[in-house]
Amino acid sequence: MSDGEALPGTRAAFHRQHQAQAAAKAEQLLARRDEMQGAWLAWVAAQLYQLSPPAYAAMVRRELQRLTQG
Repeated sequence: MSDGEALPGTRAAFHRQHQAQAAAKAEQLLARRDEMQGAWLAWVAAQLYQLSPPAYAAMVRRELQRLTQG
């Protein structure tokens, strides 16, 4: 098996399957930042807390970090 392949049910397969969705969700959350101003940070934390499964929530959080840092 090459590095580009992953067994179904592996972390790599999960990541590949949900990456676009996580990036889109992060962009949606970030789009509300200017509108919500100071309340955004607490709001976005609550939104991330509600996401499931936790691995998906972590992907969205990492995408938010990537978008806000660069």
